[in-house]
Amino acid sequence: MTWLITGGAGYIGAHVVRAMTGAGERVIALDDLSAGVPARLPDDIPLVQGSSLDGELLKRVLAEHAVTGVVHLAARKQVGESVAQPTRYYQENVGGLATLLEAVAGAGIERFLFSSSAAVYGNPDVDLITEDTPCVPVNPYGETKLAGEWLVRAAGRAHGIATVCLRYFNVAGAATPELADTGVFNVVPMVFDRLTRDEAPRIFGDDYPTPDGTCVRDYIHVSDLAEAHLAAARRLTSTGGSGGSGDLTVNIGRGEGVSVRELVTLIGEVSGDSRPALVEPRRPGDAPRAVASAALAAEKLEWTARRGVREMVESAWEGWRLHHPG
Repeated sequence: MTWLITGGAGYIGAHVVRAMTGAGERVIALDDLSAGVPARLPDDIPLVQGSSLDGELLKRVLAEHAVTGVVHLAARKQVGESVAQPTRYYQENVGGLATLLEAVAGAGIERFLFSSSAAVYGNPDVDLITEDTPCVPVNPYGETKLAGEWLVRAAGRAHGIATVCLRYFNVAGAATPELADTGVFNVVPMVFDRLTRDEAPRIFGDDYPTPDGTCVRDYIHVSDLAEAHLAAARRLTSTGGSGGSGDLTVNIGRGEGVSVRELVTLIGEVSGDSRPALVEPRRPGDAPRAVASAALAAEKLEWTARRGVREMVESAWEGWRLHHPG
């Protein structure tokens, strides 16, 4: 097997590359480097700079490297930006996926793993979100991920491609400090950023119907997420390659909820800066609770998250200090 990993120099992509190569898989990375960092990749991993919107480039890469499976991670993923720039999100997230799937089908590749998101669910009022929970996304980013799932499954049926869609919940942590998230778009680095600028962390709303009044979320260590990709790739290896298609869609989370206040308190303990958080008004669209049911991933992928929230925060803080020495 040779796997093409799009977005392979990104925060999640680099972890997936490390997990798959560490397990003996042959990997090629494709990244437009809009957010990716080449130094995240081992020296022996080929990196092709380019976009999934470039159909001719994709055809050449698939042929020259004899690619037999694809892990598609490349996408824009900022909710607020998607609200402000919906056409860009549809063009890159859905249009890029369509171009990639066309190249994949043309090359006769029979294994495709799609990076989806819990954003496809919107804000369901349930204790645990299962894969059967209705998908009602509330922003263009979530819409593009749901449309992407539809497209992946349709292409799989049409062209005999075995497919897996992984719906990520909230990703944090780092396998090594060098691979840490350098963006300030997720809650953990957002709190780090506030503390680094000598400002108190912020909590948006403390009057939700939850035990401490703040939103409850499911956090997963990025190394566990990478291992889930490896498990999914191994499943595709066993089900693809015979000209018959099959599809699987699973949540990737821990199945345990952590409140925003609990998370901020833990970050204070790890960083040594436990100043009280500022409580600000609720943000539109924030669900009181969003926690995965991880049962199907355990059953179908034989995968279960192994790392806890403290390990996520400690590893993320070590990476933050490396990338922000001031």
